[in-house]
Amino acid sequence: MGTPLLPLLVVLQLFTAPSPAAASAHISAVISQSGLDFAKDLLVSHAAETLTPLSVPDIEKSASIPLVGTVRMTASGIVLHGLAVTNSTVAVGDTGVVVAATLARANLTMEWSYSYNAWVVTITDRGNASIQVEGMEVGVSMGMKNQNGSLKLSVMECGCYMKELDITLNGGASWFYQVFIDAFSNHIRTSVENAITKKIMEGALKLDSFLGNLPKKIDLDSVAAMNVTFVNDPIFKRSSVEFDIDGLFIPSDETAVPRGMLLGDIKFALPLGSSSKMLWISLDEDVFNSVSALYFKAGLLQRMVDKIPDQFLLNTASWRFLVPQLYRKYPDDSMLLNISATSPPSVRISVGRIDATVDLDVTVNVLDFGKIVPVACMSVSVAVSGAAAVSGNNLGGRVDLDYFSFTLKWSKVGKLHTVLVQTVLRILLKNLFVPYVNSYLEQGFQLPIIKGFSVRDAYILTSYSKMIVSCDVAFIEPEALFLVQTQGRFLV
Repeated sequence: MGTPLLPLLVVLQLFTAPSPAAASAHISAVISQSGLDFAKDLLVSHAAETLTPLSVPDIEKSASIPLVGTVRMTASGIVLHGLAVTNSTVAVGDTGVVVAATLARANLTMEWSYSYNAWVVTITDRGNASIQVEGMEVGVSMGMKNQNGSLKLSVMECGCYMKELDITLNGGASWFYQVFIDAFSNHIRTSVENAITKKIMEGALKLDSFLGNLPKKIDLDSVAAMNVTFVNDPIFKRSSVEFDIDGLFIPSDETAVPRGMLLGDIKFALPLGSSSKMLWISLDEDVFNSVSALYFKAGLLQRMVDKIPDQFLLNTASWRFLVPQLYRKYPDDSMLLNISATSPPSVRISVGRIDATVDLDVTVNVLDFGKIVPVACMSVSVAVSGAAAVSGNNLGGRVDLDYFSFTLKWSKVGKLHTVLVQTVLRILLKNLFVPYVNSYLEQGFQLPIIKGFSVRDAYILTSYSKMIVSCDVAFIEPEALFLVQTQGRFLV
């Protein structure tokens, strides 16, 4: 009776010390036990389908038989056909994961032949056989490391153990049956075990290639892209695996490279009420601030406004009694507002709240005979708060206006009426600025989810400087990973 593979592989992993962490990240993705279980089901199901039919090398052997002499025997065309997985498990060690599967049965077919010399005559015979395997265990221990911002997968242990072989020979002399079984059963067992192990190793190499070729950035648009290079080695805990990602936005034309930074450990806590979720993604508020800084630097946080809901306010005639000098200099002229951020918007995440502030310059312009003439400028500080939501694989949100304040920076048309300016600014901010911002926030940006998977049933929690997305993930494009149709839920 062999040693069960899963306990053995777990013990071997526990003797391997984990590497110390060297850097921190702005996004952490944690696969929970339910996510690991589905990953295991996905991989085991795919392996069972791709393992068969599996050809095993031919076996030749000679045996000395009393009254017969030396018999040369061959087992050829050995093919493993059916695999039925009855149970599979996944366990997490200090440096990787262990996947083990128990197979209720496996079927093999083969051809047999023998020959021996009787005096001057060579006696030969041939036939076929079927082999029923009762009880088989397969296990593999895989580790992952960070290699230049990509994941490097390695197989630390891999094994296959077959319990019993029931060989049925068709044709041939009856005396040959027991001779063949005694001579070949262990060889067939070893050959099949080695062939399965080799096939699993080949599959692990393909999985390693897939992980190594994951994109290192996710483009948001022509300006910004999220740096999704991995930092540090994956962290293997008792029932979860954590992957740390850079997560900051970079210019879209820049190559994403791992950063050698240390920002302090991310203290990750599981969201209440979502312990059964497969994936938790923790995003630091620096992720959001990095994209706002990019847009500000690119000069995109400004807009010329010539239409508002109360359009009459953008005509000097509406201001003739309140700002007489404006109307006298530019009678019945159209007005334009140049709204531009003076610094990158600042996002702050706290328990139960997402807040942002942005400082704006609002320049009032008059369209005088086709020429844009600046006449006044106000400094406006706007505070908004909002909520995040997941749509598809995108993290987006909406904001509402909390409050604003303003001061007059300069004016060429005298003092402005404070109450009226405040009223106009409120209309402008609520009916134009906030909807404009929301039109972009609702589109959001893509979460670091591998192609072929989709977020399901997302729950969002905000904590100190962090947003946590807790969700399941559906497997919607099997061709993205495998060439066979598979259904289920998973993530990476």
